[in-house]
Amino acid sequence: MVEIKKILLPSDFSERTEKVCSYALSLAGKYGAEIDVIHVIHEDLDMSSFYVPHISFDVTENEMMKGAEVKLKTFCDDHLKGKADYEIHVRKGTPFNEIIEAAKAFGSDIIVMGTEGKTGIEHAIFGSTAERVLKKSPIPVLTVR
Repeated sequence: MVEIKKILLPSDFSERTEKVCSYALSLAGKYGAEIDVIHVIHEDLDMSSFYVPHISFDVTENEMMKGAEVKLKTFCDDHLKGKADYEIHVRKGTPFNEIIEAAKAFGSDIIVMGTEGKTGIEHAIFGSTAERVLKKSPIPVLTVR
């Protein structure tokens, strides 16, 4: 029988995260599982080689991390507090890689995440984080459209 003790819930701060959260809460309630909520700040390119005199990329990066932590804490206070045990995590990198690596590091039994349902050219250009996680994760993934 499958025992789910750790759930990874990636958040991109979109409206659908609330819907996805309800699935994670349902699983957590049924199995007494803890939820690890993660937000990944996407690193598209390395800006450190550019010279921009009035911007410090270290400061900007730190502010992004702090801002994401505050937003994630607010989300969890609104949707998880008192309903399940949880921890928040903010990472930077390529979202699908960081989600999979976090799931491994946290000992997650399942990843519960949303999918936007992009199609056509938009999907071809931007791809899908959920699709990439599904294809590459050694851990089961529940996607919510």
